[in-house]
Amino acid sequence: MEKETLYERILRYKNEGKDAVLVTAVEKKGEGPVSIGIKMLVSEDDEAIGTVGGGALEYHAREKCKEILKERQSRLERYLLNEEKVEVDGRSDMTTLPMKCGGVVTLFYEFIGVKNHIYLFGAGHVSKALGRILHTLDFHLTVIDDRKEVLEVYPYADRLVEKPFVQFIEEEGIKDGSFVVVCTPKHANDYHVINKILELDLSPKYIGMLCSSAKLKDYLKRTYETFGEDVDLSNFYAPVGLDTGGGSPEEIAISITSEILAISHGKKGHLHMRETENGTHRYWED
Repeated sequence: MEKETLYERILRYKNEGKDAVLVTAVEKKGEGPVSIGIKMLVSEDDEAIGTVGGGALEYHAREKCKEILKERQSRLERYLLNEEKVEVDGRSDMTTLPMKCGGVVTLFYEFIGVKNHIYLFGAGHVSKALGRILHTLDFHLTVIDDRKEVLEVYPYADRLVEKPFVQFIEEEGIKDGSFVVVCTPKHANDYHVINKILELDLSPKYIGMLCSSAKLKDYLKRTYETFGEDVDLSNFYAPVGLDTGGGSPEEIAISITSEILAISHGKKGHLHMRETENGTHRYWED
């Protein structure tokens, strides 16, 4: 069996929905074990192929990849290879690494992945309308439902998972910084999905739940009883979406997509549906 090349692995990661960082040496001055153009690929689960020269430089590069994967942004960095750890000319744009060989190396960290990962729990009418929009926006979309018949007609998804909702979370977890939309066919399923995320201390950036005012109040009551009044619900958006108006699946999907984009880009000043629930405890401010 032929050994997988770096570029073949990039393609495999893309098909699997796995994020990675491609590190390339783009400049070198002086001595050192680095040749311009050498590359190393590091995945989100710290799997690596290739090299950027070994030693302290490569160790630092692999650690830096963890930051890049979290930030989802590419970056250019310069390194002074100097065992004595002496700064040159007071330059603040270089990191000094303890290597005898000397010289200066510039590495380009290229984030390879989608804009973000979105999990849709439930494959009903709103979910289908939402998937139809998100499919065009460079998100990796995973749709989970235990009903085979609804998954078979789901129009757009990178991955369809026929499995009980909580079982999926227990077996695969949720990626840090991802987006979760909960719109299952039963209220009990919604509660179990969100509470399992809280129980396992997972860290999505956003959890949105499709719900009425009465359902929200019931959910908050149960959640406080289970996890206490100090439970962190700052990333919980229910009712889900921005206050754009309309009640059709397509209009709700636009509202939810708008909220996801606003949060993804760090935009403020929008009216979220959770802020329109007069008389409801502002759970996200605790």
